[in-house]
Amino acid sequence: FSRKIIGARYYIKGYEAYYGPLNRTLDYLSPRDMDGHGTHTSSTVGGRRVNSVSALGGFASGTASGGAPLARLAIYKVCWAIPGQGKEGGNTCFEEDMLAAIDDAIADGVDVLSISIGTRVPVGYDEDGIAIGALHAIKKNIVVACSAGNSGPAPSTLSNPAPWIITIGASSVDRKFSAPVVLGNGVKIMGQTVTPYKLEKKLYPLVYAAQVTNSDVPNNISGQCLPGSLSPEKAKGKIVLCLRGNGTRVGKGMEVKRAGGIGFILGNSKANGDELAADAHLLPATAVNYGDALKILNYIESAKAPKAHIERAKTVLGAQPAPFMAAFSSRGPNTISPDILKPDITAPGLNILAAWSEASSPTKMAEDHRVVKYNILSGTSMSCPHVAAASALLKAIHPSWSSAAIRSALITSAGLNNNEHNLITDASGNSADPFQFGSGHFRPTKAADPGLVYDASYKDYLLFLCSSGSKSLDSSFKCPKNSPSPVNLNYPSLAIPKLNGSVSAIRTVTNVGGSNSVYFVSVKPPPGISVKVSPPILFFNRAGQKKSFTITVKLDNGITADSIEKDKYAFGWYTWSDGIHNVRSPMAVSVA
Repeated sequence: FSRKIIGARYYIKGYEAYYGPLNRTLDYLSPRDMDGHGTHTSSTVGGRRVNSVSALGGFASGTASGGAPLARLAIYKVCWAIPGQGKEGGNTCFEEDMLAAIDDAIADGVDVLSISIGTRVPVGYDEDGIAIGALHAIKKNIVVACSAGNSGPAPSTLSNPAPWIITIGASSVDRKFSAPVVLGNGVKIMGQTVTPYKLEKKLYPLVYAAQVTNSDVPNNISGQCLPGSLSPEKAKGKIVLCLRGNGTRVGKGMEVKRAGGIGFILGNSKANGDELAADAHLLPATAVNYGDALKILNYIESAKAPKAHIERAKTVLGAQPAPFMAAFSSRGPNTISPDILKPDITAPGLNILAAWSEASSPTKMAEDHRVVKYNILSGTSMSCPHVAAASALLKAIHPSWSSAAIRSALITSAGLNNNEHNLITDASGNSADPFQFGSGHFRPTKAADPGLVYDASYKDYLLFLCSSGSKSLDSSFKCPKNSPSPVNLNYPSLAIPKLNGSVSAIRTVTNVGGSNSVYFVSVKPPPGISVKVSPPILFFNRAGQKKSFTITVKLDNGITADSIEKDKYAFGWYTWSDGIHNVRSPMAVSVA
């Protein structure tokens, strides 16, 4: 008997009003999870410790544990299979179903909401069911953690941008699933996969997909191994290199298998860089980064009889550099509220092992009949529950803290360096910025003792909506004639779009550290921007004491707006330190 799941509900009225009755072969008309996504994310939040687990025959073996393993879970199922697309077609979640679920969660007395759901494009708050429901939750001091979305690396793509939500990007961990490709010239190229299938130890003919396609396949997609594109007469018995682009990663491997290919190499596009999703392919396979995909292509084109072998995959710990930002992780700037820097933070979301519904295969493909208890997935859906779990632990440690204080503690204590002691990069190895990782990679232990927090109330958010021109989300609240500027919302970061002249923002910090402490400010201003913090020293003589300061931002002396690229953001930091705590906040500034 388990008391881990203390309640489970489902919400389908909105879905069925649009699609009609649920197809029971695609999903259960109950809280039970057929898809696997809900099992994976909920076990990441609060799954108990389970010894000797692994995925797909031995990958990532060890002890599995949720971030808050003693937490109780209440499950609210709001997403359902899209009719006509099969299990692999994904799910859809209706606003009215999500709002009903959040209302019930509030009434049930939950402490933290972990919502691994988002929109494909940014949506205004009055049309965003999650934002509306989350604001209701904040009124009851419930922490709401949400995924930033998987629409990166394009800018201005993030969902869940509301300042009352913790918006979470996705980054890597220091573990990889190594499956090298050995070329016929002896060159070994590193790749990753979690397929349990292996090749005999010999070299096989190697081809690029465009060389073995059917004659009617357009040139611009001939290398992508889309369904029905490969010729069995040309591909049979060969290892086929396919490029990312249209179609799913696993689907490309299925096309190689359909055409009789013996193995499959998935080459990243330039946008994907070094981000390698370890997929559970149904044939011997591996994925390689963009630079290595080009090396393999060059070898194929230059060799008279190109050959290769894919080594069997194995788990490797201590991968470097880590973390780096996943290319798929949606990015700022925040198009709904440009005065709020989003995302807030990043957490592990690339190749994450967690529990899986045995009603769904690891790939969700119709051709895949494997049954697993644990699976490896990637997405901001996977990073969100990490931060939700940390929030639950912080709430247990500090039961009197507001949801804003918990968000602040996570943001101001986040880390900027990888395990090589360098700044976190993107998937291509370039320096990442706050529009990718927010304040940095979350550090729950540091967040437990942040020193200072930036607090905010439900009323503060309503005033923010008034001043930012957004429609009120509380009909009982009347906006005052003069609302505080949206830049003055007491947020633990600072975003100033279209700087013209000078902008001053007011912030208030609450001492949650020692009773007698002195904090000094240090500033690393965005290039070309002058930042002054006044006063530069804050004195506290008791816990709970509040102190305010002003941040004034303007162009550096001698620099004109015409000399800076319009609408291009520059980034900086300001940090309060007492010698023990470093309360760091990111800044993003663009010029009008």
